[in-house]
Amino acid sequence: MKTTKLAKVMCVGLAVSMLSSLAACTGNTEGSETTTIPSQIETQPTETEENVPYTYGVGKTFHADAPVTYTMFFSDASWYPMVDTWKTEGVFKKIEELTNVTLDIKSYDSGDYMDQITLDIQAGNAAYIIPKIYDDSKFVDGGAIVPISDYVKYMPYYTEFYNKYDLSKDIQTITRSNGKYYKLPGMKESNLINYSFVIRKDIWDKAGVDVVALQKDWTWADFLECLKKVKSYMVAQGMCKETDYIWSDLWCGNESGQGSGGNLLGVMAATYDVNAGWNIGNGMRYNKDQDKFLFSPVSDNYKEFLKTANSFVEAGILDPETFTQDDATATSKYYNGKTAIMSINQGQWANYEQNMTAQLGAGNYENYVITMPIGSTRNSTVSPERLENGVMISKKALDELGEDGFIQMLRFVDWLFYSHEAYELTKWGVKGEHYTEENGVKKLMPGFCCSGLGFGNDEAESMTDIRLKWGYAGGNFWYGGTVAEMSDNLTGAVADYVARDAQDRDVPPLAPGLAPTPEQNEEINLIATPLISNVNAWTLKFVTGQAKIDAQWDEYVKSCEALNYQGLVDIYAQLYK
Repeated sequence: MKTTKLAKVMCVGLAVSMLSSLAACTGNTEGSETTTIPSQIETQPTETEENVPYTYGVGKTFHADAPVTYTMFFSDASWYPMVDTWKTEGVFKKIEELTNVTLDIKSYDSGDYMDQITLDIQAGNAAYIIPKIYDDSKFVDGGAIVPISDYVKYMPYYTEFYNKYDLSKDIQTITRSNGKYYKLPGMKESNLINYSFVIRKDIWDKAGVDVVALQKDWTWADFLECLKKVKSYMVAQGMCKETDYIWSDLWCGNESGQGSGGNLLGVMAATYDVNAGWNIGNGMRYNKDQDKFLFSPVSDNYKEFLKTANSFVEAGILDPETFTQDDATATSKYYNGKTAIMSINQGQWANYEQNMTAQLGAGNYENYVITMPIGSTRNSTVSPERLENGVMISKKALDELGEDGFIQMLRFVDWLFYSHEAYELTKWGVKGEHYTEENGVKKLMPGFCCSGLGFGNDEAESMTDIRLKWGYAGGNFWYGGTVAEMSDNLTGAVADYVARDAQDRDVPPLAPGLAPTPEQNEEINLIATPLISNVNAWTLKFVTGQAKIDAQWDEYVKSCEALNYQGLVDIYAQLYK
């Protein structure tokens, strides 16, 4: 798959997009007058005549004349925890060798990263550089974070990308009512699908279901009929009993579903142009046809989404334990052949292949990632915003470094998070040492693997995972970028489903950016917290059949009315005016 075929879209996880609409509607520190974000940022010229103590600029590697140290928070994932070799010979050492900057890392487990850094920031112990931030709203009002929009003019890589791909409307979605924004987001040229479903194509083929021919235009009803045929075949072959379920999903239960139905309900709801699961946010969604914001969980489309989800449970296809079980239980059922479909994202393909080869044997299965079925629209499940999680800069950095030192640090941050050179380094490692590139195609060198890039380790004794040992392809760097950058690690199967989605589905429209005052934001949160808990509880009961959709829909809507969903609608209407 050539990269040019992917040029219409760029990747985003729904776990990120669920925060976007909420982040667009958060508080600010001053004033209530909304300022339109400029389509072009006028950059601060390079000081060619000034004796700045560092090298910087587009096409250049940032390098400080004298050694300098900056503190940085770090979200440490338990499944690839940071080890000393990351600092002594890996990603942080290479950054230091190139830039003369030492990163003084303060790491927290990713499971409570946000809670821990919140405590540090509130206690006045913020690191200078704060990456991996999805929703910055809790940090804005206290004054501990700089309004970074005041300083992006000093960041040449950032401004070049912003101007080239016109990110102004996207940035407007994270801009506060004072016309400022407080995090440096990962910016993308375009959006690509990330989450979809993987199927056991070998079983589907034997059941007489030609998924390749059907998927371009299939609806959820068509999809259900396909799964019924697959189950009938599996029952006839003694692979399962009639009382068994052939779809038992992960990322939906108590471990990662967040009580909302997680990924499965999130992606399914997106095809009906409503919010649910990981994408629930505060329930508010922009309707382009009506040109207004609606509380989507009480809409007709939401009711249709619920009926669709429930139809898979009622047909004995989707296991209702999906919404309570842990992820390992779900994956083990798929790996050993008890189920024939499961959620997947771009980073999981190699992991699935490796585990299934271990359990079923090479050649005894065929995985295939499908194009998502159509709901009320042909929209893809990608986020309309071309933004990813981002980096905040603490006010402590400005206070302690002074303005000149602060700008120097920003130009390092600019290189680290927005230059192509740093993107390749933090993602792939060192060219010629860890990977090669020929005709634009990157490939890990012999002896190396990397689960973070989607290249699993099939020979654990003889291969070195560059993420585990040296910290490359980790979750704190390389968010956003060009289509070519974000797709340079896509394997054939993953690139294929990404391209199919780009060709056969539409990108949802971008919602207008809204910026409540701190008082409005507080009111939104007060309404939304109990309201969304109520929506999630009812949604799971409807989907699993514990509540009857037609018989109890009015009761559900009244429960949302009692929790003042109309208050959200009124605030959004006022803001949109």
